[in-house]
Amino acid sequence: MKKGNLNFEPMLEQNDKQYIIDRGMDVATVERQIGRFVNGFPYLQIIRPASVGDGIVRLGGQELTALGDYYDSRAASTRAVKFVPASGAATRMFKDLFAFLGSGETNRTVDEVLASLEDFAFYDSLRPMLPEGASGRDVIERIVGGEGLGYGDKPKALILFHRYAHEVRTALEEHLVEGAEYAACGGRVAIHFTVSPEHRAGFDALLERVLTKYGDRYGVRYDIAMSEQKSSTDTIAVNPDNTPFRNGDGSLLFRPAGHGALIENLNELDADIIFIKNIDNVTTDSRRGDTVLYKKALAGMLMRTRDEAYAYMRMLGEGVPSKELADDIASFVRNTLNVELPEGFDGMDASARGDVLRRVLDRPMRVCGMVRNEGEPGGGPFFARSGDGFVSLQIVESSQIAPDRRDVMRGATHFNPVDLVCSTKDYRGRKYDLSRFVDHATGFISEKSKDGRPLKALELPGLWNGAMSSWNTIFVEVPVTTFTPVKVVTDLLRSGHRE
Repeated sequence: MKKGNLNFEPMLEQNDKQYIIDRGMDVATVERQIGRFVNGFPYLQIIRPASVGDGIVRLGGQELTALGDYYDSRAASTRAVKFVPASGAATRMFKDLFAFLGSGETNRTVDEVLASLEDFAFYDSLRPMLPEGASGRDVIERIVGGEGLGYGDKPKALILFHRYAHEVRTALEEHLVEGAEYAACGGRVAIHFTVSPEHRAGFDALLERVLTKYGDRYGVRYDIAMSEQKSSTDTIAVNPDNTPFRNGDGSLLFRPAGHGALIENLNELDADIIFIKNIDNVTTDSRRGDTVLYKKALAGMLMRTRDEAYAYMRMLGEGVPSKELADDIASFVRNTLNVELPEGFDGMDASARGDVLRRVLDRPMRVCGMVRNEGEPGGGPFFARSGDGFVSLQIVESSQIAPDRRDVMRGATHFNPVDLVCSTKDYRGRKYDLSRFVDHATGFISEKSKDGRPLKALELPGLWNGAMSSWNTIFVEVPVTTFTPVKVVTDLLRSGHRE
């Protein structure tokens, strides 16, 4: 454990408990959250980094094409959904601009924005808003402030990312185009955005303007859905001494629990395969070829591997497997799913071996793209012992690794660009309850503030970390050209965002 005081008793009063119940939450869960602040989270038991040939698959040209063809051949009869986390304002994207407005001191980001202003896709919309003889401060205020573009309060989805010869596109529009190019199943493109309540109207207005245009252009029908992060997944905040943080009126403070809470939104989707990609990771038409090629290949690998797992589950049935069948399945589990079977597995009796193999096969599955590490931040691919006791492939953040194991982290060759294709149904076609596969012993504690007072906040197990801990996982190397995130506004000046 990172730290511990297992005898801590949460300081909740009776009216606090009623408030928790009224929010649709469970008192025992909140008490466990307070205990997490005191006791911390255990570090993940890291075995070794995954690498090409040992946990990461590198696809050759012929296999890349064959997997894409496999997906294309079945797409018409497949229900696919593109799931795009898109909640929250783009505040961090413009952090340096806000810092300049607050202090008056310029910084590298501000200098680059002002020097390259006309290269941004949003420049033509910004220009009429600028006063005559606009100063640098005027420009920055009009980019982030309410009297201008208001980008400081808008989500990334609604920000103009790319300029073309005859149009400019927001990040949301680029996801519509992407969806048409690799997620069109039977002429239908289903995309699910997670949004914040305060931004819902902006999403609706933009979609009303552009859906018909892109539908006609690509010959598809869009099926757009949106959901909000559930307030019941919020987590309690505490003071630095781990007592509950209280608002001015004495009520408890609850905060959104990070993207790990979106496992509840994902759990409600009814689809055969689900593509997951962050809202800011998009590129332009002329540079999208690798993205489409690899997305289809990842989907093809998911389908092919899942079909094999389904077939083995049917063969296992409820009976005792023959030695030959158990050996075949064990080879598939070890070599394709990269799950290490328990010590002594080969010496177990036939019934026990069958039970272990069912436990491994009867899980959601994901195929994850991994980019070779070239200095970009992001979780890395590792073999680790997860909460279910198996050693398997995991996406691990640095905060999950004990300080005395950081040398293992430095040996990682790849990182996670959030490029996932998922299957969330069993071999009978029934949806899994994804909450069953979460490792609740993972999470993250951060330091925040409210009304000038310091507090500690708790994030739930990350969506592609602890929330998917007990999924079957395959890692595939994908080129860096498929990873073009926008973390700060000047990222829009990179080559991946130029047509």
